[in-house]
Amino acid sequence: MKGFVGSIVAIVTPMHEDGSIDYESFGSLIDWHIESGTDAICVAGTTGEASTLSFEEHRAVSEFAVSRVALRCPVMVGAGSNSTREAIELTSMAKDVGADATLQVTPYYVRPSQEGLYRHFATVAESVDLPMMLYNVPSRTGTDLDVGTTMRLAQVPGIIGLKDATANLERGGMLLRLRPEGFKVVSGDDATSVPLMLLGGDGTISVSANVVPAAAARVSALARSGNAKDAATLHLKLLPLHSALFVENSPAPTKWALARLGRSSPACRLPITELSDGSHAILLDAMEQAGVFSETNSKSGSLQ
Repeated sequence: MKGFVGSIVAIVTPMHEDGSIDYESFGSLIDWHIESGTDAICVAGTTGEASTLSFEEHRAVSEFAVSRVALRCPVMVGAGSNSTREAIELTSMAKDVGADATLQVTPYYVRPSQEGLYRHFATVAESVDLPMMLYNVPSRTGTDLDVGTTMRLAQVPGIIGLKDATANLERGGMLLRLRPEGFKVVSGDDATSVPLMLLGGDGTISVSANVVPAAAARVSALARSGNAKDAATLHLKLLPLHSALFVENSPAPTKWALARLGRSSPACRLPITELSDGSHAILLDAMEQAGVFSETNSKSGSLQ
């Protein structure tokens, strides 16, 4: 089985209008991703609305994904928390259901020191024998995992890499320059993912891949192989989509786009609300520019 490199989708958790989880659509999305060339699937992360899932739902979603994937690609489960004890419990759950790794976001809201961040992640890694990838997204958490602390953590057994969602290419370059052999650096920002991969980054944990899995897989492969010209051409085509998928709080735009493709409902759980009418035209225009409505991308091959 391949590791966590290339195009890794931060997959949505489809829901019915009543807020219950739509496992039928979830299974179909997983199959679509694998058939489209997605290299790995990240379940119950930010885009998967993990913050709205109960522990039982988190386990059920993770277990379903592992079962549906059936070893066709690696599965990563979001298991981060602002409580070290809870992060250990979620990581243990991920191991129990057969996940290949976990994604561990920096503890949010409490804003720990760099030493606190180091101890938090090291404690989780030492408590559960399951590979884990760090996740730095200070725009959401209020806490920045700095390069020095990341390099300390890169020496901890079981910590396999970092998802960097800072969109800071200077930082990304420094991470790539200093990382030890085997430590993965993947982008968590679609708009800067290709430049990072051309510098030597290992892939992207992508929101846009939810909507354009085949294109996301292709641009990742092009960039990682060093084909800068073709990677740039495709990246620029997708750029309006990368932006429009954050026209409102994620994952509402992504779920609306998937609904237009006939693949799942636009339903989100509060406090995230469905995409407002005023943003529909913005996202639809970006989808058209990115070539989303193709025979292979839409279930029906036409607008819904």
